[in-house]
Amino acid sequence: MHRSDSDIAIHATEVASEVIRSAFHAPLTRYAKQGDDFATQADIAAENAILDVLASACPGDRFVAEESGVTGAARTDRTWFVDPLCGTRNFAVGTAFVAVNVALREGDAVRVAATADPFAREVFWTAGQGAFLRADGRDELLRPRAESHLVDVDLDNPFPWSTPARLFDAEGFARHFHPRVLSTSLALVWVAAGRRAAYVTGGDLRESVHFSSAIAVCQAAGCVVTGLAGQPLHTAPHGLIAAADAPTHARLVEAVARLRAE
Repeated sequence: MHRSDSDIAIHATEVASEVIRSAFHAPLTRYAKQGDDFATQADIAAENAILDVLASACPGDRFVAEESGVTGAARTDRTWFVDPLCGTRNFAVGTAFVAVNVALREGDAVRVAATADPFAREVFWTAGQGAFLRADGRDELLRPRAESHLVDVDLDNPFPWSTPARLFDAEGFARHFHPRVLSTSLALVWVAAGRRAAYVTGGDLRESVHFSSAIAVCQAAGCVVTGLAGQPLHTAPHGLIAAADAPTHARLVEAVARLRAE
């Protein structure tokens, strides 16, 4: 039986989610990476589970994964981006705010994406037309809403002219929004689901295993998604503002611009 790419992506995140749940609160082995970053055996096992699903279903594709790098076919227009456990530091201290990200890019565009919350047993996904939440085997259309005024800011990715934490004190931010710092791409898909008003981060996110899936879900849900200065995504000065609606996006672009002008 032929499975669609979206079914494959969703299944891959669900398999990895089971691996993550089974390792939660168990003894962890840390594997050092660059700087003070690290992976655990759960990251590696979840990634292997995803790659097993993808390689079996799509043997002619290319795979870019956080822990194992680039594998698969050298010449293809189809590339899968795999982030097996986004929020490793949260997971390592027994905090259940993590995500599993799987995205398929064809040519220059991400066409299929799935971001899973292993502990809520939810998958936020898109096949390009609309974005959906799958829970208990049912799909619900995602509808962005900004009423909460909650904005998640990723402090790991610096702004090109400032530290992200300074945004909290910027006049245009402080008067309208309530900051949150979840430290996982789960908060980005929450914008698509109406659980956050917006998400802000710095950095060059092109071909990012951490962000490709959640960005695609937000775009398909109808969020306003741009770079930090309101410019087209993945262009200088890079970064990301994903907002539930245009007024929220405009306020955040203004707040960020104040930092740039200082």
